[in-house]
Amino acid sequence: MATAAIDTHDTHAGHPPTSTGLNNTKVAIWAFIGSECFFFASLISTYLIYRGRSLVGPFPHEAWTDPATGHVYKAILNIPVTSVSTFVLLMSSLAMVLAHSAVVRGDRKSSKIWLASTALLGATFLGFQAYEFTSFVHEGLTIHTNLFGSSFFILTGFHGAHVTAGVIWLLTLLFIDMKRGLTPDEAINVDVCALYWHFVDVVWIAIFTLVYLIK
Repeated sequence: MATAAIDTHDTHAGHPPTSTGLNNTKVAIWAFIGSECFFFASLISTYLIYRGRSLVGPFPHEAWTDPATGHVYKAILNIPVTSVSTFVLLMSSLAMVLAHSAVVRGDRKSSKIWLASTALLGATFLGFQAYEFTSFVHEGLTIHTNLFGSSFFILTGFHGAHVTAGVIWLLTLLFIDMKRGLTPDEAINVDVCALYWHFVDVVWIAIFTLVYLIK
């Protein structure tokens, strides 16, 4: 009886379960997230391996004087600004939870508000990242400057690309919701987006801790 009920519900939603009883879409997103875990683990490991091995500045946590020009470079990382952007990204996860809950309830007004809020918070985080990258280049740090610059820009740049993909995904769901409305049967589409978004947030917490907080 229970199996029959599950089959009927998932087939009606357009996402039949696998032989394990799990939804095909959820299995796919979990498999994707698993592969992304290995991807980011390799990037973070590379950053940790090369941390502290740069021969020239700017450096992340220490001031540095260029012997050739006498120019004094301050520690490059702006932890207060990045802390604010981290808070913004964490709040976007809360908005994502509320968006999914609204779709499950069939509350179309709230679902639009929270989907838009999540996308806006994600875009705000990207704005902070663009400001940070610009200020780093102004301070003399580029992807070619030293080992820290190379590993930092690659690690955070790929994370920013994932956030950008998530924002586009959210805007697509918002467009569908505004055009015809997302029904409770389609909550799985918001659920898989939420899983991806929470994953991106968790990865950033790891990056923020290892790169910005631990000297």
